[in-house]
Amino acid sequence: MLPFDVLPRILTKDDWHTIESGVKQRVAALNMFLHDVYHAGHILKDKIVPAELVLKNPQYRAVMQDQHLRHDTYVHIAGTDIVRDADGTLLVLEDNCRTPSGVSYVVENRHLMMRAFPELFTGTKVRQVSNYGQKLREALAELAPDSVTDPNVALMSPGVFNSAYFEHVFLAREMGVPLVEGRDLSVENDRVYMKTTAGLVELHVIYRRVDDAFLDPKAFRPDSLLGVPGIMRAYKRGNVSITNAVGTGVADDKAVYAYVPRIIKYYLGEDPILANVPTNICAEGDGLKHTLDNLAELVVKPVDESGGYGVVIGPKASKGELAACRRRLKAKPGKYISQPVVQLSVAPTLTDRGIEARHVDLRPFAVTGRDTWVLPGGLTRVALKRGSMIVNSSQGGGSKDTWVLQ
Repeated sequence: MLPFDVLPRILTKDDWHTIESGVKQRVAALNMFLHDVYHAGHILKDKIVPAELVLKNPQYRAVMQDQHLRHDTYVHIAGTDIVRDADGTLLVLEDNCRTPSGVSYVVENRHLMMRAFPELFTGTKVRQVSNYGQKLREALAELAPDSVTDPNVALMSPGVFNSAYFEHVFLAREMGVPLVEGRDLSVENDRVYMKTTAGLVELHVIYRRVDDAFLDPKAFRPDSLLGVPGIMRAYKRGNVSITNAVGTGVADDKAVYAYVPRIIKYYLGEDPILANVPTNICAEGDGLKHTLDNLAELVVKPVDESGGYGVVIGPKASKGELAACRRRLKAKPGKYISQPVVQLSVAPTLTDRGIEARHVDLRPFAVTGRDTWVLPGGLTRVALKRGSMIVNSSQGGGSKDTWVLQ
């Protein structure tokens, strides 16, 4: 479980308006980008984004080329990591477009606060978060094939040994849909069926928490025991919707992230509402040189890792760590980006020494069917270790309830 801090993080109405508008803009642009990448590829031909960055990306799925998706939506559930720097500017750290996790803590944190401190909510107008499951279920139903009026939806989990299994159970319960594993499903005549005690039931929408590579042993990894043989065939025929769409990982690659402001401008003709942290792409000569020349002042991140793993924070790294990082950069520069150290904003946090400042970030969750809705608040993660700027739970972080004031 994620450690919980009882002091809530409070966002004003104006702050939330900026965050909500910025997240919606970003999700819209990323969906247009993915549709373009898997169809005409205009943005690659116009050299706004380097073609090799996309087509050679390990998350690019050629099987999705020319695939029609309902509402042209690829990223149905997005988690956008946002920080506030020392000047108070809201910045996007990264986009999570594959299987963003953590929303269960948003809802459970609120329930915990309301049970433990009900008097805090008396007279305080805080926007609700408990309707996330309902909103998600409604959006997923909009993704069903045109001919289906009462779609069957299920959440597909890798199983009890997955680190996010608690969330899978929670979300299935909140949506009121069955929780299934690959072994519970079968494909017949290019349609996906769920095994039940009453027989087979056809599924029309699957919210999968299984990575692309393990989804279908006939299409991807033949050794996968988590997926469903033939499910990609049913997906290609349009008989089932899979969310998030196969191949969305291209959009949350940390190198592609550097181009998102250009992607927004290209498709929407707008400046980003939420700016990126300035990013050096080490696959590019100038980016690599700048990174190597300023290694002790920069944060170096692998483009294909999550959870804070592999991150080297230059000012806090030892000489040995910097030397090892330098060797990795020279050996495989395309695997890394670098960014200046962002002095994350802090929030009051209860510690064993009393109330102290701790670094925080925010992950709002956006749900897209026909339109995009953003859960008011999101997951505030807090670096519980004194002096730490890594908020990931796997690296000693915790969470707070996030209050958006009406």
